[in-house]
Amino acid sequence: MTASIGVITFPGTLDDVDALRAVRLAGAEPIELWHADSDLTGVDAVVVPGGFSYGDYLRSGAIAAQAPMMGAVIEAAKKGMPVLGICNGFQILTEAGLLPGALTRNQNLLFHCIDTYLTVESNTTAWTSAFESGSKILVPAKHGEGRFQADPETIERLEGEGRVVFRYTDNFNGSINSIAGVTNDTGRIVGLMPHPEHAIETLTGPSTDGLGLFLSAISSIGA
Repeated sequence: MTASIGVITFPGTLDDVDALRAVRLAGAEPIELWHADSDLTGVDAVVVPGGFSYGDYLRSGAIAAQAPMMGAVIEAAKKGMPVLGICNGFQILTEAGLLPGALTRNQNLLFHCIDTYLTVESNTTAWTSAFESGSKILVPAKHGEGRFQADPETIERLEGEGRVVFRYTDNFNGSINSIAGVTNDTGRIVGLMPHPEHAIETLTGPSTDGLGLFLSAISSIGA
């Protein structure tokens, strides 16, 4: 049976269509999910995509984290459903308490839109098993508030438990320890600031490296 992966749309979401396309090209069934609904419709995994949900009012992701659909995601995630947060989706997952830390203004207070190489620090998560640990992937990044921050104890725990999933090779935004993505304690929930859904075909992106995250999720679902 074909795996199904849902992608949530919030007011202000920009990259839901790209994420749905990535899911389809990876070989899963893409399912559109609406922020105001609370029914996951039986999907096997969820992507919380990028954009500027609710105009980034209050804090990026703060309002979206309270949406009915996120309530359903939180409950499903507690039961082990794989969840991926990309850019604004990463911010939403931290605001929802599914991932630690916070994403703050870039160190130079500027919005950046660049292609960046990430080091895969962990390939033991539901979203990174298709990669080799230590490998480099090339994906776009586009954000003004992507600087990963956390208290020293949280950083020590993330590093010590192998929960840093991706690390910048250029650290253009000033994230602590060059952290670009992290996972929860089960490895089923992953958040990252760069955009793998924009790196699935060489016609439209700098590489096809991003497809590996979606292929990993499909393998995880099958397992």
